[in-house]
Amino acid sequence: QVQLVESGGGLVQAGGSLRLSCAASGSIFSSNAMGWYRQVPGKQRELVATVTSGGITNYADSVKGRFTISRDNAKSTVYLQMNSLKPEDTAVYYCNARLRPNWYSEWVDYWGQGTQVTVSS
Repeated sequence: QVQLVESGGGLVQAGGSLRLSCAASGSIFSSNAMGWYRQVPGKQRELVATVTSGGITNYADSVKGRFTISRDNAKSTVYLQMNSLKPEDTAVYYCNARLRPNWYSEWVDYWGQGTQVTVSS
């Protein structure tokens, strides 16, 4: 069974920084893209950033230049460095990973439990 465990959320003032981490554990044969999404109450979950196993990154326009996604394939961990945070970045941040648990498995999307990020003005 695969689990994604997130850490690093919290409360920060506008202009501050936070670093989120997400570690995948369990039966992992191979991994594809990993990324971060966020959601505020009453709105759809939206993409923040993704990174492929080869290191190709993709960012939402709203975070370009402020957030940096990276991953450590050996540790099956993805990070999100968030700088120059704004109140509108306040949301629950979810880790996502597309993995194959076994050699015979299809690709499966896994989600973390979410971590709250609150940016005060």
